Amino acid sequence: MSSRLTVDARRAQLLELGLRLFSTRAYDDVSIDEIAREAGISKGLLYHYFGGKKAFYVAVVALAAGHLLQAVAPSVNLPRPERARIGLAAYFDFVEARAPAFSALMRGGLGVDPEVGGIVDRTRRAIVAMILDGAGLAEPRPAFRVAARAWVGAVEAASLDWLEHRDVPREELISLLVAGLGGMLAQAAMLDPEAGASLDLSALAGLWSGKALTP
Repeated sequence: MSSRLTVDARRAQLLELGLRLFSTRAYDDVSIDEIAREAGISKGLLYHYFGGKKAFYVAVVALAAGHLLQAVAPSVNLPRPERARIGLAAYFDFVEARAPAFSALMRGGLGVDPEVGGIVDRTRRAIVAMILDGAGLAEPRPAFRVAARAWVGAVEAASLDWLEHRDVPREELISLLVAGLGGMLAQAAMLDPEAGASLDLSALAGLWSGKALTP
């Protein structure tokens, strides 16, 4: 058992190293030799644990996705507009700390790899589920699903633009995105009036107006 725990601990240590290396540089800029050297192990041992550089990267992306979901998970004790703002702030903290890797992943490269793309898509769907749950929807509603998925895509696009230009203050961008979420959910409620009974429309109005987000 102790040997098994040692293997698990070593894998966890290597994944944390991978987070550090791949957070600041794109996949192609990190070599298997560098990973092994930084870890103080042979390349053969790294292959033994993960099967190769790509498999190692996939495991690192999965770990990073888990960290992101933990960071953006809303607190149910906060009003909905405040949950959205804090969740977006955590999202921007996450992507800013990993700007080169995030940009490379979102703009293509290994992001189109089926395994990596699957992790990214599952992460998006988990965030959509958080949004729908926060809207008080006990069951899937197509209009709301489409609205939430489109908004997640807008957040990704806005993040890439912000990382490249930095000409919109972060708090103002967050306010813009939260207002957009409120507007899209309000429109979804108009398309699906039967869902309205379970929604807090006053909270949606707060999102849309952005009043709760004034710095």
